[in-house]
Amino acid sequence: MSRRVTLPGADELFRTTGAAALSDPAGDSAARVLSVAPEPGFPAPAATDQPSGTRSAAVRQTRPRPQRDDDRRPSGRERHDEKITVYLSPDELIDLERARLALRQNHGMAVDRGRIVREAIALVLAELEAKGDASTLVRRLRDA
Repeated sequence: MSRRVTLPGADELFRTTGAAALSDPAGDSAARVLSVAPEPGFPAPAATDQPSGTRSAAVRQTRPRPQRDDDRRPSGRERHDEKITVYLSPDELIDLERARLALRQNHGMAVDRGRIVREAIALVLAELEAKGDASTLVRRLRDA
């Protein structure tokens, strides 16, 4: 008898967070949308066979981009499927955490760091659209 522990494979350890389209191994153009474990508050997508050129009802439609700067709003508190990694210095991270705590203590707003970052991005992008070369973002990046 072997003393080696049998571990589950990667497919069993990691689950997808949304509907995943997998190409048919035979190489034809059909794709299968898999049903995955639903997140709380989100319905599970149904498994269907469709040609890859059509959109599934299980695929979440994105909202159209706002055209005017006054329409630009951060996404707020919702499930986010897209992700980027931003590296911060220790001082920047402490400043962000202090801002979060100040919002909670002084303004009674319990928000997470991601929400603060999304709000800041929305403000900076709205100003960039409105002021262009005169925006704070352009000036700071030009001076850097």
